[in-house]
Amino acid sequence: MNKADLIAQIAEDAGITKTQANAAIDSFTAAVTKTLKAGDKVTLVDFGTFSVSARSARTGRNPQTGASIKIKAKKVAKFKAGKQLSASI
Repeated sequence: MNKADLIAQIAEDAGITKTQANAAIDSFTAAVTKTLKAGDKVTLVDFGTFSVSARSARTGRNPQTGASIKIKAKKVAKFKAGKQLSASI
């Protein structure tokens, strides 16, 4: 399912227009992004938790040449599925 499919499904289920569903999804993603940038986490009970994790610097290998390369430390977004979501899959 891509974003267009999700918009169509939400519009149908909620009885709203696709434009309104698109605005709702854009608002949700913007709110999650803003919260994660601030270093907080977003918890949706029974669905899951979005959080930020720090990935330390490490040494990797270039698959074409086999040469060692340094990979910088960075922050990554993480999602942990909730109990009900895990059980329903």
